[in-house]
Amino acid sequence: MVKRTKKTLVIGLDCLTPQLAFDKYLNDMPTVKKLLHNSVWGRMKSTMPPITSPAWASMVTGKDPGQLGIYGFRNKLDYSYDKLSIVTSLSVKEKAVWDILGEEGKQSIVVAVPPSYPPKKIKGIMTGCFLTPDEDSNYAYPSSVKKEIKKNVGEYLVDVRRFRTDDKARLLKEIYALTDNRFAVSQYLIKNKPWGFFMFVDRGPDRIHHGFWRFCDPKHLKFKKGNIFKDVIKDYYSFLDSKIADLLKVIDQETTVYIVSDHGAQRIDGSFCINEWLIEKGYLVLKRYPETVSKLTPDMVDWPRTRVWGEGGYYGRIFFNLKGRQAQGIISKSDYPEFKKDFVSELKKIKYINSKAKGTDVYSPEELYSEVKGVAPDLFVFFAGLAWRSAGTVGHRNLYAFENDTGPDDANHDYYGVFLMYDRRIKESVNRCDISIYDFAPTVLYNMGIDIPKAMSGKPMKIK
Repeated sequence: MVKRTKKTLVIGLDCLTPQLAFDKYLNDMPTVKKLLHNSVWGRMKSTMPPITSPAWASMVTGKDPGQLGIYGFRNKLDYSYDKLSIVTSLSVKEKAVWDILGEEGKQSIVVAVPPSYPPKKIKGIMTGCFLTPDEDSNYAYPSSVKKEIKKNVGEYLVDVRRFRTDDKARLLKEIYALTDNRFAVSQYLIKNKPWGFFMFVDRGPDRIHHGFWRFCDPKHLKFKKGNIFKDVIKDYYSFLDSKIADLLKVIDQETTVYIVSDHGAQRIDGSFCINEWLIEKGYLVLKRYPETVSKLTPDMVDWPRTRVWGEGGYYGRIFFNLKGRQAQGIISKSDYPEFKKDFVSELKKIKYINSKAKGTDVYSPEELYSEVKGVAPDLFVFFAGLAWRSAGTVGHRNLYAFENDTGPDDANHDYYGVFLMYDRRIKESVNRCDISIYDFAPTVLYNMGIDIPKAMSGKPMKIK
């Protein structure tokens, strides 16, 4: 009989990137490098889309974004033209790992795992993620934990301020402060509270990639040789490694340790202005074209003449103006299949300038998910393998933009994050190339001796 794990520690590092952590910077991360000798590890395929809110939620529930009804940071509430909702902890209706463990009487501590604001009542402790408005909010369950953190650790940092900024010195200082704080809070709770399962997420890696990738990647279009920030990401990964080393000193050596990320990162070559393209092709008609770059709002659109509109972000979201579904829909049910087919064909012809990136991948939600809850985009569009992002603003008078329409941003997300499962009982390094984000929840449950719910689609990686 397999001996089950007594305790589980999950170190979540948002956006930690396998080509850096497991390759380029591995020699600068001696703790992680040593852990690999007794680990199952490899790059981990993220959700589609590889976005923070659905990815972490999928990881801990074993359900895909369609089953969760969470497709990004903001999601449509209904089929109107304007109603959006921000994801919160209440958006996740499926049981997470800690809920299932709680039903078995096991204590969990969950620190800043998106989406976890407002904090839910669990068997143990939960603190809010980056969605928490500020430190003054009721960010902890039970509420007494907030006072305890304040007394013994100090301020509870939620996120860095305005990470899309040109003030790189300020940004770098705040990223280090956030990581210091997240590890300090976690270490205090690990040492002073009972737990069988402990999971926390640090957003620092995500912020450093978005803020500094162009300074560190010679292939980035904006890279300048000899810049003062050229080693910033490498130094930060080394710093992360030292924080992991400190944390491992305060846990029982029989604890199974996971290091995971929700998705990876890569350089960004530019923004494709999806609504400008729709205007050019005649799919989107405005009442009046704006004089300056502006957010597309429903009042700007001539809906009786518009068939398609889009939204920006790390990937493109396409919505069809369907008769009988939207208030002023004009695409009939009978015309829809052929229209959609021709439209997808047009999307796949998109070209990119000043960039070696190629290809446009287009999916309907039914192609991606086993079930589609909530209001999903009619199409998900991934520009050039995510080397380009989607700009939803209008007024560019161009299909291409080389500045992000939401502020300076050097990186886009990538389809693969990291997975590392360390346990002293694993006698050799096992590098796997088939790890899915949906494997995480069943792996944790199996190795803790808990039956895996049949509805979970992933497969457990067993400690032998």
